[in-house]
Amino acid sequence: MVRLLIGAPLHSDGKLTIVSLATDFGPRRNKLTYKHTGLKDLFYGLVKARTPVPEALPDSARARAAKQQQDLSRVRAERDDLRGQVQLMARLVHVLEIENSKLKETNAALEQQVATHASVPDLTSQRHRP
Repeated sequence: MVRLLIGAPLHSDGKLTIVSLATDFGPRRNKLTYKHTGLKDLFYGLVKARTPVPEALPDSARARAAKQQQDLSRVRAERDDLRGQVQLMARLVHVLEIENSKLKETNAALEQQVATHASVPDLTSQRHRP
């Protein structure tokens, strides 16, 4: 009982219950509850008479679990942000592909117009004589 009350259990989770007492002490819970009722009453009396102790820092497993939850939330938010960026990039690529195809069509139309206007002299092939 003393080990549980001072917060130094050997085999249990350290909660101030009959189950933890039985786990730490050895006998089955029903033995403490029905056969050794004096021990049970003494334990609950000591627990009730205890001066309130401020909550101890969370144990390492709880702290680790809380940190993992924070990390998971951060990673999920980052994932959602990256998904949004990927969708935006896909839309931009699509718009650029459409603009590129329109420019190619315009360029082809201009080249065809230049080819049909054969009457325009090609000034690049003639040399300028001084």
